Amino acid sequence: MSVKNLKLTDKDFPPLLKEIPGAPEQIFYIGSLPRADKPMVAVVGTRKATGEGMRLAKEISRDLAKAGMAVVSGLAFGIDSAAHTGAILGNGKTVAVLPNGLDPIQPRSHYGLAREILSRDGCVISEFAETRPFYKAQYLERNRLISGLCPAMLVVEAPIRSGSLSTARHALEQGREVFVTPGPAGHPNYEGSHMLLRNGARLVTNAAEILEDLKGINPEFLISAETETAESVAIADNIQLVVFDTIKKSESALHIDNIVETTKLEPNIVNQKLTSLMLEGLIEENNGKFRLK
Repeated sequence: MSVKNLKLTDKDFPPLLKEIPGAPEQIFYIGSLPRADKPMVAVVGTRKATGEGMRLAKEISRDLAKAGMAVVSGLAFGIDSAAHTGAILGNGKTVAVLPNGLDPIQPRSHYGLAREILSRDGCVISEFAETRPFYKAQYLERNRLISGLCPAMLVVEAPIRSGSLSTARHALEQGREVFVTPGPAGHPNYEGSHMLLRNGARLVTNAAEILEDLKGINPEFLISAETETAESVAIADNIQLVVFDTIKKSESALHIDNIVETTKLEPNIVNQKLTSLMLEGLIEENNGKFRLK
């Protein structure tokens, strides 16, 4: 896809980004920019995330997307990638903001994730020209864009020395709402998170709490404050949906042979769909049997 650009003075320049201190003179992007009336939430956190942090970021982002919100993050390892993946699983729009030019996409190992974002009507953005290489200082410059695009942001797992804290500081300076998920006392991945909570950030544990708080602050932020569970997630693949519904309707965990018998699908097809459903975090396998997660 071709790289497009908008200048700060253009009417289609993202309105919230236009109003921040040090707004970029222009942005470069691939894909579809969110509509001006599309509510957005930034989801950020450490690159060296725990499994629980990754699960929580993915789950919350999925439910925010299903409630009609676009999820903004930085395409980095850890929490960022979990946030983008969660939004995709929620059949929603997600926006990746890079600290370098868009050619090539960085990190290169997330090129596939970027393609998936774009295939779902998402967007990859940078304030830097197409071939601008990465420099460490550009992380801090990029962070003000992540928070600047959104009326609110969520921090999941932020160590005391974390780029996420930089993004949170930008968010506070920009007058944005800051939400934080708490963690175990003394865990280094949450030292920055707990500092934000002590300084007045809003403690949340799920998407419903974020949506409820945003609705109270400004109802115009939201399309819907109703979230869905993993059991009701919209699955685009009809065959995958058949397998999912078979497991869902069963009172006990099912062996693959039971699923093949019920669905009348080929065993290799069922196995493929089971793998996809497990990767999406919708089902789990135990002793060769499958059930909802």
